[in-house]
Amino acid sequence: MLSPERLALPDYEYLAQRHVLTYMEDAVCQLLENREDISQYGIARFFTEYFNSVCQGTHILFREFSFIQATPHNRASFLRAFWRCFRTVGKNGDLLTMKEYHCLLQLLCPDFPLELTQKAARIVLMDDAMDCLMSFSDFLFAFQIQFYYSEFLDSVAAIYQDLLSGKSPNTVIVPTSSSGQHRQRPALGEASMLEGVEASLFCQCLENLCDRHKYSCPPPALVKEILSSVQRLTFYGFLVALSKHHGINQALGALPDKGDLMHDPAMDEELERLLVQVPGLVNSVTATPEASCLPSRTPSRVGSPWRPLHHSRKVDAESDGSTEETDESET
Repeated sequence: MLSPERLALPDYEYLAQRHVLTYMEDAVCQLLENREDISQYGIARFFTEYFNSVCQGTHILFREFSFIQATPHNRASFLRAFWRCFRTVGKNGDLLTMKEYHCLLQLLCPDFPLELTQKAARIVLMDDAMDCLMSFSDFLFAFQIQFYYSEFLDSVAAIYQDLLSGKSPNTVIVPTSSSGQHRQRPALGEASMLEGVEASLFCQCLENLCDRHKYSCPPPALVKEILSSVQRLTFYGFLVALSKHHGINQALGALPDKGDLMHDPAMDEELERLLVQVPGLVNSVTATPEASCLPSRTPSRVGSPWRPLHHSRKVDAESDGSTEETDESET
């Protein structure tokens, strides 16, 4: 049975909204690159397995950054994969630096840009040094907002800077594509950190921004809820509020609630099944099955079944030994 959303949209609009052309183009490219291997079992099976992978969200593993950020579904799938692969970091209570979290991201996407990781860490650390330690949950929820809503936040930063300097925010140029060529976020000086802007005016500007957006943004009603609870706020105060908002996390749908972040029964069962299949491994496990599957500092990466992994550079995941911690405040 077709969904009400599907019935209300013409075919071409529905296909565009679901980015079907993006996946068809990617599937054809992979088919051509691997045609010798694929010819052994048929094109029909290839397309079936490709789109099953898209539905399951595993199609983004070990892919280039331009692909994982190409659609909202890809972004949500990458967030979910990052959480499921590395939630043991949070379960064990480990604290990592920004560079170490970036290394984990590169295990899933070898060319993941450092700039996005730095922006996510800045939401957590604010004025603190960027080499401070962060908990997994603090980083994950900040990273979710920064990664999924990247273009929106670039425009918000420009609007904020205009309000701070007394300019009309109507002059802001709004990005209209997710091509990855994001505008550089304006530098926010000390004044912006201390004073902030009037929340009601900021809210009005963001409502107008959401009305004309061509990319993903948080639900406008929830943004208004955040801004209506204060009189003034800073840009990073707004980002922190977004990252900690329960409703925004639910609307995005990639991650569980913070209280359930360390629980994933389906993954636990899969890990146990895989451990049983590896001869001699079960007897050598002294910790939980999940802990035994954590990636080493210099793991060997396995490429996508359909797309060879061209990036094989090593990443440095060594900590600088900082002992500072971030607070695990509840949302």
